[in-house]
Amino acid sequence: MSQNILITGVSRGLGLEIAREVLAAGWNVYGVSRTESPAWQALQAEQPERVHFLPLDLGEPETAAAAIFEQLLPPGTPLHGLVNNAAVAYDDLVTNLDVARLRAMYAVNVFAPMVLTKAAIRRMLVEQTRGSLVHVSSVSAHTGYKGLAMYASTKGALEAFSLGTAREWGARGIRSNCVAAGFMATEMSAKLTDEQRQRIFNRAALKQPTGLESVAATVVHLLGAGAASITGEVVRVDGGAI
Repeated sequence: MSQNILITGVSRGLGLEIAREVLAAGWNVYGVSRTESPAWQALQAEQPERVHFLPLDLGEPETAAAAIFEQLLPPGTPLHGLVNNAAVAYDDLVTNLDVARLRAMYAVNVFAPMVLTKAAIRRMLVEQTRGSLVHVSSVSAHTGYKGLAMYASTKGALEAFSLGTAREWGARGIRSNCVAAGFMATEMSAKLTDEQRQRIFNRAALKQPTGLESVAATVVHLLGAGAASITGEVVRVDGGAI
């Protein structure tokens, strides 16, 4: 059976790779991102009947959720999976913490996933769908990295939220899991110097960046029937960083 999967932060990096894996599984992609990348546009052109898109900024979570579930996934459209992938980074030392920037990061990294999860579960209940929620977390929530305390805190919050969601809705067949990704070669990590990146990669057993394909494949596995008994978990895909 074809499934409808909502993915945030879909046009680049990990989100784009997850979309490719979802399509390869034979499912439909409903994507949200602030902008469209050339790679995303090419993917849409290849399979226009299975790829749907809404340009959206998740900085205003409730407004964004209303638009998604009215325009992209209008009432009556079943939802089988949600991937909360979109995130922004605010990297700095704790002694330089700026509350306005912290609040903006929490809006995208924590509040938006929470609000979208609320809307997704409601749609799954209405359509009587046994759905799967997958939240993209980070290895930084499990091990300390200089300058990443604020960012890591958003991922720790997301993991705690996922566990509670799993407990609340498991009886209705709705699962919630996190994938804690290691440091990948993405736009978010591109602003680090080569020395900083290499130092981070050297902390992992494999001594290399975490592969986008490996993380995306894990996300898609958690969305599918093969993971029907997995919920409330944090699956680390980090090259052995911990």
